[in-house]
Amino acid sequence: MTVQAHTKYSEIALDHAQNARNYGSLSDFNGHARITGPCGDTMEFWLQIEEDVVRQIGFTTDGCASSHACGSMTTELALNHTITEVLDIHQENVLHALGDFPEASAHCALLATNTLHAACKDYSDNQNLMRIRNKIVVLSGKGGVGKSTIALNYAVSLMQEGKRVGLLDVDIHGPSIPTMLGLENIPLESGTHGLIPVDWKGIKVMSIGFLLQSPDDAVIWRGPRKSAVIKEFLRDVDWGDLDYLIIDSPPGTGDELLSVFQLSGEIRGAIVVTTPQKIAAVDARKSITFCHQSQIPVLGVIENMNGFTCPKCGEITEIFPAGAGRRIAEEMKIPYLGSIPMDLRIARKADEGMAFVIQNPQDFATQHMNQIFKQIHKENT
Repeated sequence: MTVQAHTKYSEIALDHAQNARNYGSLSDFNGHARITGPCGDTMEFWLQIEEDVVRQIGFTTDGCASSHACGSMTTELALNHTITEVLDIHQENVLHALGDFPEASAHCALLATNTLHAACKDYSDNQNLMRIRNKIVVLSGKGGVGKSTIALNYAVSLMQEGKRVGLLDVDIHGPSIPTMLGLENIPLESGTHGLIPVDWKGIKVMSIGFLLQSPDDAVIWRGPRKSAVIKEFLRDVDWGDLDYLIIDSPPGTGDELLSVFQLSGEIRGAIVVTTPQKIAAVDARKSITFCHQSQIPVLGVIENMNGFTCPKCGEITEIFPAGAGRRIAEEMKIPYLGSIPMDLRIARKADEGMAFVIQNPQDFATQHMNQIFKQIHKENT
């Protein structure tokens, strides 16, 4: 950036304005912030932090020479310092390091340090998520297709394989997981690193249902408040070290699912649940398209309620025309994971607050579901 020499700019300030250090974004980063100041200039910072030390840093700005100078000096002051030391860098430190500087442009230093601090906070907020190896979202185009049942039993199946598992229910208006696990009226506790998830037989569980005084309470919230709660559930919950976090999302492609995709960091992929009838399949296709547009891999389609299992003889009777899930998978070129028939026993166990697969490990239905869950990893390794 060309800057005319001016008595109010020191040589150091001019040099940073014309030859900004660490200018540009980072492809690999774990802290990020973008702030537009009152003057209209926008500053953006990227941090790569290892063991609480800033090892790489980058910034950009669409502002004037003063913005470039302040951003550049701020990165120099922060590089190779601990988070604690970086948070102690303020406007006056940047101005002092630059030397003579126009008083009218001092706000650029404030914008730079505010953006730096926000990037540090973003890093801190992401620490709980960084301890989760795989995040998998279970979603559906419409309600009533058994998505929560599949999410729950998938989490239990992973736990039985010795995996460290969390189960997050982000259906703000209709949380099902607490009821399905018999965890209604369980109070949440806070710890050093955030909210402590409820433990259910080794699975860490979190849901808006734990924050309601009564299961009959209605949550009447608009989008921004729902997004804030989902952010808290993802980033401010002390999940610990997990191999898998299974996220049970609400039906459709609304605010909640978009917030999950935007706030979860890297997502291993999504499982789309549908039922055989055409109307559910049409909406399932929309869910797949939404995942593609959000650059979330689709791990596969499960067709639930494909027939009815007789509780007496075990014979499966077709109720709806089958095959919609397979057709969707073939036409949209994603894996077809399998079908699950309706089983009265599975529904009863959910009403009793117990996962079917954990109480009936040798049952044909359990083995069938486990084969489908294993197919997820077979198709995506």
